[in-house]
Amino acid sequence: MKKTWMILKKVWKFILLLFLILLAFSYAMFQGGFVSWFLFYSFLPFAIYCVAISFYSLNELEVTRILPKTDFNAGEPLKVTVTVKRAKSFPLFYLLIEDQLDESLKFAPQQKRPKALLLPGLKKEFSYEYIIDELPRGEHFFESFTLRIGDPLGLFEKEKKAAMEGKIIVYPAYTELLYRSFENHYDSGLTASRERVQRDTSMATGVRDYQPGDRFSWINWKASAKRNILMTKEFEQRQSHDVFVVMDCVPTKQFEPVVSFTASLLRAILKKGAQTSLLTISNERASFPIRGGEQHLQQLFFHLAKIEAKCTSPFEKVLDTDGLLIQQTVSFMLVTAQITKPLIEKASFLGQRKGGTITLFLIKGEKEAPTDDERSLMAIANARGVRVVLVQEGEFTAAFSEVNFR
Repeated sequence: MKKTWMILKKVWKFILLLFLILLAFSYAMFQGGFVSWFLFYSFLPFAIYCVAISFYSLNELEVTRILPKTDFNAGEPLKVTVTVKRAKSFPLFYLLIEDQLDESLKFAPQQKRPKALLLPGLKKEFSYEYIIDELPRGEHFFESFTLRIGDPLGLFEKEKKAAMEGKIIVYPAYTELLYRSFENHYDSGLTASRERVQRDTSMATGVRDYQPGDRFSWINWKASAKRNILMTKEFEQRQSHDVFVVMDCVPTKQFEPVVSFTASLLRAILKKGAQTSLLTISNERASFPIRGGEQHLQQLFFHLAKIEAKCTSPFEKVLDTDGLLIQQTVSFMLVTAQITKPLIEKASFLGQRKGGTITLFLIKGEKEAPTDDERSLMAIANARGVRVVLVQEGEFTAAFSEVNFR
């Protein structure tokens, strides 16, 4: 139906163009004189160009999108260069081109729009640039371009969608943190050390399969040769070495700072030499095993780049229903933007079961002070053995300041 309508529309425009030519010719014939014939001959090139543009094919236009890189951090600018090439030098009056962005990029701050009006003339190659000032976190796709040409009279317009797929991944913004364990359960008692975390390699309790991030010196060559697979020594682990991070994915206005702080926290832990795990429950459950190394960090950042605030259950329900938490013998850190009494009760119960203190990071907006209710809940949490650390957006480094160790 649509194709039939396009054909009828094109036929009608040809009839209209023919009528205008005959009208101008009739005026020149009956009126006579220089002016009337001048008007006819002046209109004739436009009419001929209209006919020519109706037969011009947009398929010869080759559009290329040039991206400087595919991996970004949230808040970085993106400069995109769009190049158009063609084989023939047909005079184009104008070319309206637009890069079709996904919804998340359309509303991002843009210094130059992805839509441009070009005047190529006889050029065989031409280009334009557009800039997105601040990239939002997420996985963003580029699908196609919309091309449109026309004549000066506006009678004939041609439009085409040129498929040109592309993808960028925008990781969450992070802050350099000096991670220090709030409590280290050594035999001598509690300490807060700035030194790089080291495993106790003096006592090997067994062997296990090799995992990315394991040191070369931990490989048990005798067991590896016997089983024909790389095996790693299993050392006695202390609670302070490994950290289990649980991030709240309930929709709030502070969700992006929650993701950013979680990324900063995970990066700081792994850079310290410790191992960490992450649990998130959004539209689906995602749990990452306790590991270390750069590859594990990249895996966690890739997950945080795509995470969305789509959890329908309160944070305490997530802690209550996930049996994996009970099985872990690690330090727990919870990241959320909301503190409630049921959450404190569940965190306190979990801490009693694990025999340690649960740390809860409460993320607030920039220069946003906690309410009276939140202060009251923080006092209740501290009384029940749940350490609550208030973290404001833009001041993530204060999360591990000296104040929080008192």
